[in-house]
Amino acid sequence: MEFAELIRTPRVDNVVLHRPFYPAVEGTLCLTGHHLILSSRQDNTEELWLLHSNIDAIDKRFVGPLGTIIIKCKDFRIIQLDIPGMEECLNIASSIEALSTLDSITLMYPFFYRPMFEVIEDGWHSFLPEQEFELYSCSCDEWRLSYVNKEFAVCPSYPPIVIVPKSIDDEALRKVATFRHGGRFPVLSYYHKKNGMVIMRSGQPLTGTNGRRCKEDEKLINATLRAGKRGYIIDTRSLTVAQQARAKGGGFEQEAHYPQWRRIHKSIERYHILQESLIKLVEACNDQTHNMDRWLSKLEASNWLTHIKEILTTACLAAQCIDREGASILIHGTEGTDSTLQVTSLAQIILEPRSRTIRGFEALIEREWLQAGHPFQQRCAQSAYCNSKQKWESPVFLLFLDCVWQILRQFPCSFEFNENFLIMLFEHAYASQFGTFLGNNESERCKLKLQQKTMSLWSWVNRPSELRKFTSPLFEANNLVIWPSVAPQSLHLWEGIFLRWNRSSKYLDEAYEEMVNIIEYNKELQAKLSYKYGFLKPEMHSPCLKFLLLWFL
Repeated sequence: MEFAELIRTPRVDNVVLHRPFYPAVEGTLCLTGHHLILSSRQDNTEELWLLHSNIDAIDKRFVGPLGTIIIKCKDFRIIQLDIPGMEECLNIASSIEALSTLDSITLMYPFFYRPMFEVIEDGWHSFLPEQEFELYSCSCDEWRLSYVNKEFAVCPSYPPIVIVPKSIDDEALRKVATFRHGGRFPVLSYYHKKNGMVIMRSGQPLTGTNGRRCKEDEKLINATLRAGKRGYIIDTRSLTVAQQARAKGGGFEQEAHYPQWRRIHKSIERYHILQESLIKLVEACNDQTHNMDRWLSKLEASNWLTHIKEILTTACLAAQCIDREGASILIHGTEGTDSTLQVTSLAQIILEPRSRTIRGFEALIEREWLQAGHPFQQRCAQSAYCNSKQKWESPVFLLFLDCVWQILRQFPCSFEFNENFLIMLFEHAYASQFGTFLGNNESERCKLKLQQKTMSLWSWVNRPSELRKFTSPLFEANNLVIWPSVAPQSLHLWEGIFLRWNRSSKYLDEAYEEMVNIIEYNKELQAKLSYKYGFLKPEMHSPCLKFLLLWFL
């Protein structure tokens, strides 16, 4: 198929662009196979380049000969184009609708994008399973790399290489896979070096109404327990939902067959409930006519912060089992590709200092989301504005990023990355020139040959010029476990995502720049003191001491 077949009118002059925080601009509108471009000849006027894949929905209005197209984006932006001529407006709208809903992944922009920057690092090979296992190998000799899924024959949503107990052979893994939803047998998610406890994840067991069991599954899970220790199974469904799953062939672990494990049910919503919550929240944020009571009522009715609390509470429970109870845990819901990954990822951010660094967080995304089989292509196909019937869309990854932001807000000095880093990941998950978030699992990405045909997001992000934008000036390496508060008073609306197109961040940006300048000035003063008196060591540079020194001088 040629893109030209979908573009009825490639160019229109005298189009007026209206967008948040910018004056109206008149210019020439051009449509390409992947971009909507508005260019003005006015000096110092920024051009608009919008990926078609970022368009969630469009509305059309007509007043006499003038047509207006309202473009609603997946990043929650709303753009208005005033187009002279009804026919031109209809043609442009029809073309945008066709180009923003391409069926074939291989027609999407990442397959055509050619980077204009020097590629210093191949992001496709930055976080390989073998490299991640090396980080544990010196302290966990009870685990091994298994290549049982090398051809994706055992589990289509798992990567070719997984970490499993050394005492369990590949033949046993194949049998366990037939007992778990989607073939997702229990694999290692995280090893806690402090006490050797682990987090494992899987799909639900296929016990059914007959109480089916699998001795290899029981052996695999028990292989993670130390002598005399008990473990916890955290099921991210309510007990009622888990029981109902038995009628469809699913179910949960029976206490009689897993006597050393205690099962805990923590209900986390999924699918259309989360999508509807996002739609209600964005609608509330975009309505500027609310009085205080109406705004708070709509915010509460969206249940978004309630979902945040549920996810964070479960993640804190998982971290508590590992660090304070000294117990290993297995986490699963139904498929093990949504709420399961939210909990395993957030638990690691709480427990593991490396996950709070930029490269450590990238490795977490790669390991616990991309390689673990979160279906990005399905979940991020639509955002908050699309009018078509929902299928598999759900803001699972956005909720995870929001939870990370909540923790970052409470522990700003413990994270190497800033809020802009999280916003960037949200944007690229929904629309990107990079191939990182394409496909639903490693099997699909392999068939699409993404490593050979597209550029990795990490190749761009990890360039020094970009890293500076995403590095927090407040970062002080903290090797401790951090325990976020999940009290309602501690959870806030993420303004940087949900309100950024509704109110200007100019003054916040200016304050942030001033903070950066103060911190840099502090560093200069510390260096002078160290040089002059020789008593100030780098490890003594706490934030409080920095500001005391500034005041003292």
